[in-house]
Amino acid sequence: MADDITETSQTVAAGQLRALIERIERLEEEKKTIADDIKEVFAEAKGTGFDTKAIRTIIRLRKKDQAERQEEDAILDLYMAALGMV
Repeated sequence: MADDITETSQTVAAGQLRALIERIERLEEEKKTIADDIKEVFAEAKGTGFDTKAIRTIIRLRKKDQAERQEEDAILDLYMAALGMV
């Protein structure tokens, strides 16, 4: 009886593990598809004449809140002033 419970537990654990791995694999495939889509959009932007580096910077900045951006700008200004760049 104890062997049956252990075997059942192992079967359930193996099934759960397999399901988790398959979910991760599907998500990885979706991630790859999305990355390819993003790459295509950047290629389209470049083909239209937009600067993709600037677009990436804007996207990065839009992810941050205003206070965080202001703090980074202040530090950047301070460092540039210290180096005589402004």
